[in-house]
Amino acid sequence: MAIARGTDEIDESEIYDLLRNDRRRQVLKHLRGSLGSMSLRNLARRIASEETGESPPPKNIKRSVYNSLHQTHLPKLDREGVVEYDRNRKVVSLGDGARNINRYLDMTAPFGLTWGEFYRTLGTVGLLAVILSLVDVPVVSAAPPLLLASVFLAVIAVSTVVQLWRNRWFYLRFLT
Repeated sequence: MAIARGTDEIDESEIYDLLRNDRRRQVLKHLRGSLGSMSLRNLARRIASEETGESPPPKNIKRSVYNSLHQTHLPKLDREGVVEYDRNRKVVSLGDGARNINRYLDMTAPFGLTWGEFYRTLGTVGLLAVILSLVDVPVVSAAPPLLLASVFLAVIAVSTVVQLWRNRWFYLRFLT
């Protein structure tokens, strides 16, 4: 399966190759969370902080991350159209190919679940609560089934808003 990339296509195996590296996934995560472009220096500092758990990160780690991003990871992502990397200005932003590669990233919700797992679990628990209420299981039957269904639908709606808010800059980038 190939993913459209302008007039070119990114083969699915190439997408997995791009996402195989943790630093490249971190680049995409940080760019999705920012509006517009980001300096290489700031991106390297953020990734080094995550890798070490220290803020600010040690200079040697930050330098190592900076060099690997500049020499290897950003040029590779740029060639595939996933990011736009200006080597002279040392500025990076999401490219048009990021929209297609986004669905391959593990979009996590709170508690370490993917959003899909979170919604499936919430829907299943909600359905189970409504059924238990309908068959008069003690404690659960105290709440009307319509109230239970409404509460779970409201939680799903709020969760959807939270998910969209967390990724707002990623979605807004492609609307303009």
